[in-house]
Amino acid sequence: MDGIVYMAYLLAAVFFVLSLKGLSAHESAQQGNYYGIAGMAIAVLATIASDAVTGYFMLIVAVGVGGFIGMQKAKSVEMTEMPQLVALLHSFVGMAAILISWSGYIDPAASELTGAELTIHLVEIYLGIFIGSVTFTGSLVAWGKLNGQISGSPLILPFRHGMNAIAILVCLWMMTYFASNPHTALSTFMLMLMTVIALALGLHLVAAIGGADMPVVVSMLNSYSGWAAAATGFMLGNDLLIVVGALVGSSGAILSYIMCQGMNRSFISVIMGGFGTDSAKAPVASGDQGEATEVSAEDVADDLKTAKSVIIVPGFGMAVAKAQQVVKELTETLQKNGCTVRFGIHPVAGRLPGHMNVLLAEADVPYDIVLEMDEINDDFPETDMVLVIGANDTVNPDALERPDSPIAGMPVLKVWESKQVIVLKRSLASGYAGVENPLFFKENTRMLFGDAKDSVQKVLKNL
Repeated sequence: MDGIVYMAYLLAAVFFVLSLKGLSAHESAQQGNYYGIAGMAIAVLATIASDAVTGYFMLIVAVGVGGFIGMQKAKSVEMTEMPQLVALLHSFVGMAAILISWSGYIDPAASELTGAELTIHLVEIYLGIFIGSVTFTGSLVAWGKLNGQISGSPLILPFRHGMNAIAILVCLWMMTYFASNPHTALSTFMLMLMTVIALALGLHLVAAIGGADMPVVVSMLNSYSGWAAAATGFMLGNDLLIVVGALVGSSGAILSYIMCQGMNRSFISVIMGGFGTDSAKAPVASGDQGEATEVSAEDVADDLKTAKSVIIVPGFGMAVAKAQQVVKELTETLQKNGCTVRFGIHPVAGRLPGHMNVLLAEADVPYDIVLEMDEINDDFPETDMVLVIGANDTVNPDALERPDSPIAGMPVLKVWESKQVIVLKRSLASGYAGVENPLFFKENTRMLFGDAKDSVQKVLKNL
């Protein structure tokens, strides 16, 4: 039976690699999801069939209850709630790593290990609890920020980087004692103390990061959850869990690194919870920027009739208004009129990496007209009109023009370089970063106030 299980694990691992390969491109993303589903189904069935599993009643109850809750949540979750759901799921992985590692420590069978085997086992337990604890509380804070339960402003404590460093050094020192003195009262106490410190560390690392930077944080937490799973796999001796954890951990880290480059941030700073350092500066008063010019849907439609090139820049407001389908209809109408329409996507538009891409794919917008920021940023000067639908921080000129801005240095879509900009927004309120946007007051910018879906429908009707 063990040989069959190992072969099933190998097949599942291949499917997971194919899944990541498929998810790397729009056209193959759906197929990548199918590969992932197949791999996970094989992995679960093979694990259930292995000789190591004996408590089938408890297993059936747990899988049944968990599967039912997951299915109901998947059916009811809105796309606007997907980022916080992902963050919450990361916390489950962290909690699982904590519980499994602690159970591995108190398992009577562990006392039979000796020498180097015992030392390695204890290190695996220690790292599993440490990484799992950081992932658990960090993911809960990220969920709270994304869900509005916790303020998006960064928590800036005195000597915060020093406290993080001291916490990590203390945990490393305790690990050396813990691995050298197994199952003593002091080593058990140190394991408990490390758990508390790691939980506090995860909370502080993410709390210190500003709300506008949460998409990168979610990606990094995804990486943490992968390494937590890998550490658990080493402790359990489960090769597939090691492979899957390494795939998730490395892919999450690579995605975070790419996003950091796209936002001109330091990757090391993300890991150390200092990602919000620059953006944590208090907002600077912008002075009198003038008045925003309001425009009607009829006027926007009239301008679109003569436009030869249009770029649509979506943001979280489009997701909240569920406007992606009507935006697609607007795109088709403009294309029928001979207008070239493309979409400009910022790396952190929305609240999750790829959030806008998923919404547009959901509305069947062709992939070839959905372009990343680097691909389209140089085309704005030759563009007749830009429609900014619910985006704010990702189109803020202060990121490039004001060194004292809280978002200074963050690459943005240079929509103000186009001939005309129409911003669809409910009000002049600041974005998730809490920074005022001077784009609204530029001479070539017009504001179309209201719900994004309603506004686009009115423009479409007048077309």
